[in-house]
Amino acid sequence: MTTTTMAAQPWLAHYDEGVPHKIDYRQITLPQILEANISNYPERTALNFMGFQLSYTEFGEMIDRFAAALAGFGITKGDRVAILLPNTIPCVVAYHATLKLGAVVVMNNPLYTDRELIHQLNDSGAICLVTLDLMADRMVALRTRTAIRQIVYTSFADYLPSALKTAKLVPTAEVTPADDLYPWCTLLEKQTPLKEIASLSMNDMAMLQYTGGTTGLAKGAMLTHGNLSRQLQQVDAWFPVFNREQDEVMLGALPFFHVMGLTTSMNYSLYLAWSNVLIPKPQPDHLIDTIARFKPGFVSMVPTMYIGILRHPKVDELDLSCIKGCFSGSAPLPVEVINEFRSRTGTTISEGFGLSETCPVTHINPYSGKTKIGSIGLPLPDTECRLVDLVDGVSDVPLGEAGELIVKGPQVMAGYWNRPEETAATLRDGWLYTGDIATMDSEGYFYIVDRKKDMIISGGYNVYPREIDEVFFTHPKVAEACAVGVPHPTRGEQIKVFAVLKSGETATEAEMIHFCRERLAAYKLPTMVTFCEELPKSTVGKVLRKDLRQMATNDL
Repeated sequence: MTTTTMAAQPWLAHYDEGVPHKIDYRQITLPQILEANISNYPERTALNFMGFQLSYTEFGEMIDRFAAALAGFGITKGDRVAILLPNTIPCVVAYHATLKLGAVVVMNNPLYTDRELIHQLNDSGAICLVTLDLMADRMVALRTRTAIRQIVYTSFADYLPSALKTAKLVPTAEVTPADDLYPWCTLLEKQTPLKEIASLSMNDMAMLQYTGGTTGLAKGAMLTHGNLSRQLQQVDAWFPVFNREQDEVMLGALPFFHVMGLTTSMNYSLYLAWSNVLIPKPQPDHLIDTIARFKPGFVSMVPTMYIGILRHPKVDELDLSCIKGCFSGSAPLPVEVINEFRSRTGTTISEGFGLSETCPVTHINPYSGKTKIGSIGLPLPDTECRLVDLVDGVSDVPLGEAGELIVKGPQVMAGYWNRPEETAATLRDGWLYTGDIATMDSEGYFYIVDRKKDMIISGGYNVYPREIDEVFFTHPKVAEACAVGVPHPTRGEQIKVFAVLKSGETATEAEMIHFCRERLAAYKLPTMVTFCEELPKSTVGKVLRKDLRQMATNDL
């Protein structure tokens, strides 16, 4: 009788046909990949913004012009360029122009407050900022508190079909003139395209991808050109049925400032020379209209987006059969959402997992093979995984038991920017300690139990809040739920649940606790339930458990 261990990598036996166990990586950077695609597919559409289409040739020239502008600002290899934009054409162009020049991209969330932006701009040492006219005056005011020298601003109206420009359907803003403040289109018109790609190695830093900051101030994960290139080659190997010859359409719904949208939508579509339909505000109405109009074949979204589409009143009028591939991450998908989306599209959503520190993907469910509901799937090729003891952080736990997930692979970051102590704590002997508690079954499928830092200790017992969340999800009246630990005078912590009821439903705290009593051990039972209209979420739809924990503590 044999015993399954992580060292035996049982997941390899469940890869789809055609997915390699190991990849012979091409030593090629993103600027070189894009240069080849521009040469080979010059007339294909690269980007589509609300019907305004840019061919690969036009896209390449725009990149070259903005690279020339950055060089004219004095930006050289290793300098940091901050991008503060939603999914727009200039966002993609600025990203790839920065990489072409050998400078380092710093993506920023347009919804950030001044405090958050000042931290990221100063921590990264960014010296140039690309933003939107709607934020330009505010960024000029912030500039004196940062190292930013030049600010370039674009507008939603810069790239629109003529009819939409005339109708003035997008928000714009008048920008107050200031020194070293440049309108995007005017700046590009004055440039002579810069054709040459900077001399780059796979170990050169390409990006500072800031973590969500859910455990404190955001940290910049240093992602190299090798990280980005090899991650795309891993994702490409995972979906062998998709290739460059298909001229497919990608739905660019996930924000590109988030690493999941950056890799699985923006860069993956450009890697395959596909077209990407950009959605700056991925609300259900916009998603429905865009799918109906442009019929994407591949979508990468988060659960809230899938749910928003399926709950939309027009969903029965929408033909989703165009979708051949779907990816989801950031949070677990309810079973009924997976099943309904499959019935409408004929394809299964491949749930995955990753972190900012891993570009981000480490695990995905097979595209055509066995998919396990609730599982984050199998490790990507060349991705080693272990589950280690939560106390000593070294000993492998027995099969089926929960441990901290640690990973090693070509997509793992070089470290945290200017944070040697945190780098040493997270990267140990080449292993990235994710802070996620997981289990693995005998076939090598992994399941996230919870975040290590979210674990509740009640009466000496470890309680995983996600388990409580899942029990609430099974209640017919509950739409969403999130459990947190709050202080208790004798037990250390007690459990409070924030619940959102389905439309038209009512419930009581006692009813919910009684429901749990039949499904959870006594030490896992919530003592408090608060009903609310909605749960606080990040820009990619992840429930902010930290915020709810703080609210619950404040209410005591």
